[in-house]
Amino acid sequence: MQYDPIKKSLGNVFNRSPFLRKIFYKLLDLLLLRTWHVRKELRQFKKTSGNATHILDAGSGFGQYVYFMSGLEKRWQILGVDVKNEQVTDCNSFFEKIGRAERVKFETADLTKYRAEKQYDFILSVDVMEHILEDVDVFRNMHASLKDGGMLLVSTPSDQGGSDVHDHDHDSSFVDEHVRDGYNVAEIQDKLKTAGFSKIEALYSYGTPGQISWRLSMKYPIKMLNASKLFFVILPFYYLLLFPLCLILNKIDVIKTHKKGTGLIVRAWK
Repeated sequence: MQYDPIKKSLGNVFNRSPFLRKIFYKLLDLLLLRTWHVRKELRQFKKTSGNATHILDAGSGFGQYVYFMSGLEKRWQILGVDVKNEQVTDCNSFFEKIGRAERVKFETADLTKYRAEKQYDFILSVDVMEHILEDVDVFRNMHASLKDGGMLLVSTPSDQGGSDVHDHDHDSSFVDEHVRDGYNVAEIQDKLKTAGFSKIEALYSYGTPGQISWRLSMKYPIKMLNASKLFFVILPFYYLLLFPLCLILNKIDVIKTHKKGTGLIVRAWK
């Protein structure tokens, strides 16, 4: 299934004004379980960041995590990079309109080539690495771009069905744009060590509660929208019915420690 056209359609709706864009970010924060886990990690980083000031969002997409980070700590200077020029232009325009352009910027960049020697205290990469075949090259660039003691935070699918490759009657990934179905813990740790990282922690996310929530809040609605845009009319009623349950499931997933899960949260230090 092609996920990018759905994201583009949603972006076209919510990009009509800064107010609608903020609502879009809020909906993503509530609906996407990975944002619950990532925001938890970002809040924790802020507590321990000391004088950290330079942040890179590697694969910034719609800019929702840059928006969250720029509201979380006003001292941070944040650069978002993405391979899609239209998203970079769109994000620069939005952050200019809301008055954050002095400390937030976006650039077009290929992560397999982007390197800024010892520039950043913290690098964030959310649902990016599963799209890039040359992942070790990217990890090397990230390592080189971090200052000594800097931290990389990665959110990515695990190999336990993170791209829904194990769906009942399908052999391919639910998201066609993925080049791998997901990482296992040992694999991503080995690749990060090869890239030069000295300390690595990997935790599972999307345990049983998260998997149920994801199917209800994301997979089934996206499949409906992919079948027909007419489902935009039905979608508000669908979410009105199931949204409270998804919120509860997301909260449980973030609180619990999971022995296995379809997502990974990985912390790595230089």
